[in-house]
Formats: sequence, C-alpha cells, structure tokens
Amino acid sequence: MLINGELVESESGNWLSSLNPANEEIIGRIPAASAADVQRAYLAAEAAQPAWAAMTPLARGGLLRKVAQAMRERGEEILHLEVIDTGNTISKMRGDIESAAKAMEFFSGLGSEIKGESVPVSADNLHVSIRDPYGVVGRIVPFNHPIKFASNAIAAPLMAGNTVLVKPPEQSPLSAGILAEICRDILPPGVVNILTGNGMPVGDAIVRHPGIKRIAFTGSVATGMAIQRAAAETSVKHISLELGGKNPLIAFPDMDPDKIAEVAVSAMNFAWQGQSCGSTSRLLLHESLYDAVLKRVVERVAALRLGDPLDPQSQMGPLNSKPHYDRVCGLVQSGITEKARLMIGGARPAGTQFEKGYWLLPTVFADVHRHMRIAQEEIFGPVLSVFKWRDEQEAIDLANSTDYGLTASIWTNDIKTALRVAKAVRSGYVWVNGASGHFYGTSFGGMKNSGLGREEGIDELLSYTELKSIHFRIS
Repeated sequence: MLINGELVESESGNWLSSLNPANEEIIGRIPAASAADVQRAYLAAEAAQPAWAAMTPLARGGLLRKVAQAMRERGEEILHLEVIDTGNTISKMRGDIESAAKAMEFFSGLGSEIKGESVPVSADNLHVSIRDPYGVVGRIVPFNHPIKFASNAIAAPLMAGNTVLVKPPEQSPLSAGILAEICRDILPPGVVNILTGNGMPVGDAIVRHPGIKRIAFTGSVATGMAIQRAAAETSVKHISLELGGKNPLIAFPDMDPDKIAEVAVSAMNFAWQGQSCGSTSRLLLHESLYDAVLKRVVERVAALRLGDPLDPQSQMGPLNSKPHYDRVCGLVQSGITEKARLMIGGARPAGTQFEKGYWLLPTVFADVHRHMRIAQEEIFGPVLSVFKWRDEQEAIDLANSTDYGLTASIWTNDIKTALRVAKAVRSGYVWVNGASGHFYGTSFGGMKNSGLGREEGIDELLSYTELKSIHFRIS
C-alpha cells in the first residue's frame, strides 16, 4: 500500500490473495488494511494538504501530467496485470490505460477554471466568492475498470487542491500497486494514499472518518446506500455516487435492423462480460423490427469468441469473481423461471479450458416483460433482455420503468422523435444514434437510484471545492 509516500504492509500484517478469474489461480496478494491504516493514511494526507493546496494550479497540473506519462511508459506492464486480474479482454483493456492517462491530462489543464464570482448586490461592499478544497477526500473504486477508475479518482480532487485516500477493489486490486509506485515517485508524500483490503473495514473506515468530508464511490446501489447511512452516522458529508444502470436502447421503426443488431451487441459490452454500468442491457424494439433484429442479435452473439483474456482474438472473458458469478447465474435462472424466452447462452461454455474460472456464455432473453427480475435488477453480466413496444409512449414508459436512470440510447432518423424521447427518458446520459462513448467535458452521471453528482467534466472538478463568500466593506 502507499501511505505517506512509502510502500508499506498493513499494520496487522494480514494479506489477501487475488485470483485470475479465468482459471482461479492465485496471481498475487495485497495487504489487508485495517482501520488503523486508514487513520495513518488520513494523518499523512492531512499533513500534506496545506502545501499541496498552496501550489499553483500550473504546478499541480504539471505533476499530474508526469503521472499520466509514467502510466503510458508502464502501460504494457499495467495491461498484462489488469487483464489477468479482472478477466477483461486485452484488446478492450488496452483502451483503459490510455483513458486513465487522458483523464489525468484533462483535469491537469482545468485548474484555472476553479473560479469564484464578484456579485454586485450592495453599494457599500465588494462581494466575492472563492472556492476552497475540502481537504482530505476519500475515493472508493469498483472492480470492472480498476486502473481507469483509480486514476480518475485522483485527478479532479488533486487539481482542486485536495489530498486523497483511494481504496481499490478487493476483487481486482493488483494494478493499484503500480499506480502506488508511480505516485510515490512523482507526487509529494501523503498527497495520494492507496489502501488495499476489504470494504469492511477499509471502505467503512474511510466513509466514517469524521475528517473526510468529501467521498465519491462507484459501484452498486446497495453499497451506495450503505455508504450514505454510514457517513451520516459520523458527520455531515458531501457524497457523490456513480451507481448501477439498467439502460435502455430504444429502436424506432425507421432504423435498419442490421445496424440496430450491431449496436445492440457492441453496446452490451460483452468484451467486459457486460460488467459496465453504462451497458444497454435492455433492448427495446418496435414491433415492426422485433423479429428481424432479434434474429440478427442472436446470430452475432453466437459468433462471439470466448477465450483467454490475454489472447487478442478473444471477444469475451470470464466474470470477475465467484460471488459475482453466482449472483449473475441466479438472475439468469430467474429469467428462465419467469418464462422469458432464452434465445442463447445461460450456461457455462463447453470445453476443458472453461472447466475452471467464472465463465458464462453470452446470454439473450426475448419476450421480457417489465415485471420480471431480469427487467428490473442490474445483472452486471453478459445478459441482454429484449422487449417489444407498439407506440412511442409505451417505449418511454418501458425505458423509465426501473429504479435506475444512468444512460439511454435512442435510435431514429426523425429529429422531432429524438428530441421528445431524449427529454422524456429519466437518464443522466443520453445518446441519439450512438451508444457507449464517453466525451470528457460533458458530465457523466445518473438520475434516480443510478447516483448523485457528475463526473468527467468541470462539474466534477468543482464538486471537490466548497464555496466561500467574502464581503469587503468599502464605504
């Protein structure tokens, strides 16, 4: 772990093993941090914060760009470790390394945008506002894109003048060790502290620490709600949550079935085993397209190549961990029990290479109805549910029929239809004739139970500051 600029073991001396989800072999181990380690890291971060905040934005940005460059230089090392630790395919995971570096560079140039205002509200005073960093910030990172999210986790808080405690995912923690080495070599001691271990006690201790007033978490709705409860028991905190999605892709009758089938499979993110919060896991087809698109989707899914995630030819790997695999399989079984039509998948692939590991065939259910569990719960696995609708209002009602509201994808060539539906869907990030892409500078985040706050833009940077108003008597 990285605490106060040094790579250290846990105070308890305990360790956790990390498994390759493709074959269940132990590939590494991490320190199992304790609440005492969190306190140690907090004191280091607290001590380092005033000097870090006193640096000019240009100086802080320069150090972040050095971190980005070091990540690129060690990219192949990070990539190999990330693939065997997560099960994500190497061809897709390669993009995560570059995305992590670009996020650093994006925020490194925004320091001068942390602006206040002058407000002309009286004749006898000069009224101004400034933005102060919170101090010490806590970030908790999920398992699906570990290095990308860990890098994103530190970029905006650091540029705003905060110091950071980062908790990587216990399921796929190994790449965080390389990030720890990079931060040790480039950043002042205590500015970034990386604590590995289980959510209990590490994440819980970060969330409950009375000195950490700003916390951000990416992960499940249940954990996000638990974080809100735990934080509220110790002090008033600013919490942002980027949580799950049950995202609709809505296809209107003027679209080409081949194109819709193509995007439906790609936007399901089978290369991540469906383990991406933005995956369009609900395919909402107009009845005139239903049969043609469904047929083509099944054909495309059947052609996906499962295999060793390190093989560039593999198009899908294993699920991330045994508990997650069991949960996804349970939801697949619920779809069968509730009489959705299983078109393909739903089982472990055949062959000796798939006897160990957390493998599940890419799965498509047709004739799904909104009351089914697979229609309502985020599966976070390679499972696509297909729905049929007749008129625009029914499509909107279907799209809004879950507790989630992260992304939505609308496909039509009618601009009026696109505008009406984009306004009507309760999702925080909407594509029209597109899917999956993120565009830094446009803030990403969800409505309803999909979260609070926004990331990937100026809103994220400002969220790591507190607004202070100052009044100068001048008459």
